[in-house]
Amino acid sequence: MEKKYAFLPDRIKAVVVDGIVLIALMFVITEIFALFNEVPVFFRIIAFIFIFVLYDPILTARYGGTVGHSFSNIVVKREEDHNKNITFLKALIRFLIKFSLGWISLVTVTGNEKRKAIHDFAAGSIVIETK
Repeated sequence: MEKKYAFLPDRIKAVVVDGIVLIALMFVITEIFALFNEVPVFFRIIAFIFIFVLYDPILTARYGGTVGHSFSNIVVKREEDHNKNITFLKALIRFLIKFSLGWISLVTVTGNEKRKAIHDFAAGSIVIETK
């Protein structure tokens, strides 16, 4: 069965859903910290950085995508083997490039046959439909 590469609207939907999930996670962490007296600002900063930076790479490496990917019926896989997830290191690189370039990276999806963004080229990943 031939794999279908994810379209730009599905990828945008995934980004929006993940943004909502990240806001919810940060809200939950804030509420948890509110239960304790005087949590040092350093711990709050570390917690938010941990959530923001590691949410995408951990889920992408472990499950093939984030909550947003799942909601959009797409997964991130290795280009050379569509049955395997990318490694954590590649998922981290992919996220950092995606974050650094923002929408510029995502818009490049329309410029090639496999609909790969700049961050997919860097990580050796593809995004395919699961439906």
